Parts: sequence; structure tokens; C-alpha cells
Amino acid sequence: SEEEKIQFIVQYWIRILKIKLGWIHEFDKLIVNYISTVFMFDTFHSSSKLINIFTGHTDRVWSIDYSTFDYCQFICSGSDDKTVRVWDVDNNKQIQLFNGHSSYVYCVKFSQYHYHNNRQHVICSSSLDKTIQFWDFKHNKQLQYSMNTH
Repeated sequence: SEEEKIQFIVQYWIRILKIKLGWIHEFDKLIVNYISTVFMFDTFHSSSKLINIFTGHTDRVWSIDYSTFDYCQFICSGSDDKTVRVWDVDNNKQIQLFNGHSSYVYCVKFSQYHYHNNRQHVICSSSLDKTIQFWDFKHNKQLQYSMNTH
């Protein structure tokens, strides 16, 4: 089947290639990013069952993060296509696209600080354009305290 082929290929990638792996809350899922696709696995199954594939980036994905906000699951991703994207895991779809960086996005991270202190749904991103930017993905806007990292 197609799913078995994908599982075989990903297992090969994990063994042979340098792939960025990320553990998710409660260690029940594993996220793998490779090229422009993000894969999500359920690791409690003996064969690491593939549960989601998120596509949309047009270039290499460098960074991913996972978090829950208000009982919903989200993944964010940063890419060479200069975008930050947010994915609703429960509905298996992209919900936000931010393109404020002028170069490759190398790191993205959900901000627990903003959520716990202000109930804001914020992602921090850093880029080869030498900036760190903050994105409110619930209200689809950039926060105005971007920092230049020289």
C-alpha cells in the first residue's frame, strides 16, 4: 500500500540520512521534517503509524515545533521559502502563512511565555535576514517588537 511505502522510505531516511526529529508532548508522536514535507507519526504503534503529512512549503523545511493552545494541537514550520506556516493538527490543514522574512527561516518556536502570561498565540521565528520576528497566529498579525540580531 502507499502508506507502507511511505513508512519504508521514512524508516530508510531515519537510518541513512541526517533528518531532524522532534518529540511531541507526552512522547506519543514523532515529527519528521524532510525537504518540504512534514510527517507526523504515532510512536505507540509497533510500526510507527503515519498519521499526518503536511504539505505546502515550496522549499526545504528547516524547523518545526508542536504545541497545544486552548485544547487544540498545532505545528509551526519555517522554510527556505521565507515563510512561517501554522498547521491545525486536528483538522489536518494549514491555518496561517506569514511571509515577513526577507530570507530563509531557520528556526520557529511557539512562545509559551506569551500564552501563559497574555493568552496570546505567538510564534517566534529567526531568519538569515538577521531578524527575530513574532507572529500572533490566532489574530493573523505580526507583533511589532522585531529584533535585529546583527
